[in-house]
Amino acid sequence: MSSTPVRLADVVPFSWVDGPGNRFVVFTQGCPFDCLACHNPETIPPHPPGTRHQTVAGLLTEIRLAEPYLQGVTVSGGEATAQWRFVRDLFRAVRADPRLRRLTTYVDTNGHALPRVWDALLPVTDGFMVDLKALDPDVHRRLTGRGNGLVLDSIRYLHDRNRLAEVRLLLVPGHNDSADQLERTAAWLAALDPEVRVVVIGFRRHGVRLEFSGTPEATPELLARAREALEDAGLRNVVTV
Repeated sequence: MSSTPVRLADVVPFSWVDGPGNRFVVFTQGCPFDCLACHNPETIPPHPPGTRHQTVAGLLTEIRLAEPYLQGVTVSGGEATAQWRFVRDLFRAVRADPRLRRLTTYVDTNGHALPRVWDALLPVTDGFMVDLKALDPDVHRRLTGRGNGLVLDSIRYLHDRNRLAEVRLLLVPGHNDSADQLERTAAWLAALDPEVRVVVIGFRRHGVRLEFSGTPEATPELLARAREALEDAGLRNVVTV
């Protein structure tokens, strides 16, 4: 079966932070966002010098070696949906393989994709973990270089199809952590679904670009304040990391 190759940033055979359980994670190369707080800025350019390409068959070989210790496979980035045909083909192949079909398939995404992309991935994907950089469109544009209309639409779209695994909120001090923004984000998510899993992630400077390395890191107090705002709005499944 022919399949779409991938521009590959990296592969991590075992990860406990990219979906449920121990997971094989594929990091794709290229992202439509240019996030100030990106912890992997080297994955943003779509075609940097020395870009590595890999086939679905090649990745299946690697996944099979790790399979006894895995619960699933996650495609991250960069941005996974920028190479959605590869994601579709990889997950199809995982589900067709007698040894691998027990593994769950997840996508870690910024949500900047059209419904036709989600429709192509829904039949082969167990869950989508979507980053919400900011509810305010102006703040979102300052943080990422793009608006958040598609992101909000995607969160709703995936939730309505029972495939939204979690929403991830990266708190960047001085950018998206004001009391007003936290309260409005909490209200928006609670109106979507009080049971939606929300993961609040504190910004850390490790890996960011030099010009952003002076940004304060998120404190335990900020994470606690964010959790309180989310839970006060009625959200019942909030995690801080």
